[in-house]
Amino acid sequence: MRRFSQRSHLVTLSEINITPLLDLAFVLLIIFVITTPLLEQGLELNLPQGGRPDDQLRRDDYRTVEGGGCFYRLEGRQMGWGQLRQELCLIARSNPNTSIFLRADRSTPFDAVFQVFDVCADLGLAVSCRSEPRTSTR
Repeated sequence: MRRFSQRSHLVTLSEINITPLLDLAFVLLIIFVITTPLLEQGLELNLPQGGRPDDQLRRDDYRTVEGGGCFYRLEGRQMGWGQLRQELCLIARSNPNTSIFLRADRSTPFDAVFQVFDVCADLGLAVSCRSEPRTSTR
């Protein structure tokens, strides 16, 4: 009999009690279920009337600037930096809603691109950079 009692004394418990872990998981789940709708709730606003509706983009509302560095092309006409700046001033005066589509080669220096951005910002013209679509899907 002594052997039996020693044998049961040396047996280790190989099971992990997961009941407290499950209790904790359920409590956290309940907390998240209750608090998530409160975080996603937005404000109900009664906006005032006014302003004007958004217009559709017409051909007169955008111009394309290409290149950078030594020369630029505005609507297909090649020009230097000074001439481009003058043309952008004329465009801003004639139609302040004009947007500038900027297309620059990937080897174009960053300074040349930001010169166009700075002039357009000073004139109040919106600038949009154009690029080729990706061929690979992620």
